[in-house]
Amino acid sequence: MGMGWCIGLVAIGAILTFAVDWQMQGVNVHLVGLILMAVGIIGVCAYVSIFKRRRMQPPPPAAPVVEEDHRYIR
Repeated sequence: MGMGWCIGLVAIGAILTFAVDWQMQGVNVHLVGLILMAVGIIGVCAYVSIFKRRRMQPPPPAAPVVEEDHRYIR
């Protein structure tokens, strides 16, 4: 589930919770909206957490150690 789907779930849930005033027999529309918002928020958090881990870059490798031989041949 991508970031767009998660934000869409939050938006649909908010519409069902706060903007809809009709009732369905056997279904609590406001509760369905709250559940959709919760699932969307959890999805956004999971997506951001995974995306953050992918973007972390390992530290650059250390410069190679070069040992120079300072002995002179005469």
